[in-house]
Amino acid sequence: MANKVNMCTTDQINGSYDFMHEIFRRDVNGEIVSPDDEGYEMLIGDIFETIKIATGMNTGYHTSEEVHVYMGKILGKPLEESTTVLPPFYIDYGKPVTIGKRCFIQQCCTFFGRGGITVGNDVFIGPKVNLITINHDVDPDNRSATYGRPIKIEDKVWIGINSTILPGVTLGYGAIVGANSVVTKDVPPMTVVAGNPARIIKRIEG
Repeated sequence: MANKVNMCTTDQINGSYDFMHEIFRRDVNGEIVSPDDEGYEMLIGDIFETIKIATGMNTGYHTSEEVHVYMGKILGKPLEESTTVLPPFYIDYGKPVTIGKRCFIQQCCTFFGRGGITVGNDVFIGPKVNLITINHDVDPDNRSATYGRPIKIEDKVWIGINSTILPGVTLGYGAIVGANSVVTKDVPPMTVVAGNPARIIKRIEG
């Protein structure tokens, strides 16, 4: 029998999340954030709370409806009814993540959402795909500091298994990312890219 999941209200989704605190604004705006900064413990606390919710979703069997409840708590807003997420799903920080309609996200994907992730409509994300929006300062004396760059995935993109999308990348409308690719720069609409680093393989005739 599936584990029972408590339905969440909007107040429960947003109640513990103080997005107006300066540390959250700086983080999502791509400024460098350091463990020494005021409010950093709130940021880390929210990350651990997100991981706690995701761990609950990833433990045992859950119906599609139950997964949607969990995802609503993680994202701080409802997941579109027409979108499917297959656990296990790993995410550090869900509030800056938006997922569109009729998407299909396969098992074992990892979203580092702090820098912001926008997934359009009709997007297919294969198993073990990594969306990474966070990077570290190159200065070894300040390497614990981080900064984010948003990832944007436009409508009808297909990302193949075990691919990684790095910070600041936009995947254009209808693009395809081949399996095991590492995408380091923007992908034009209606193109196929593959490799490490990913390069354009061909254009898709519409």
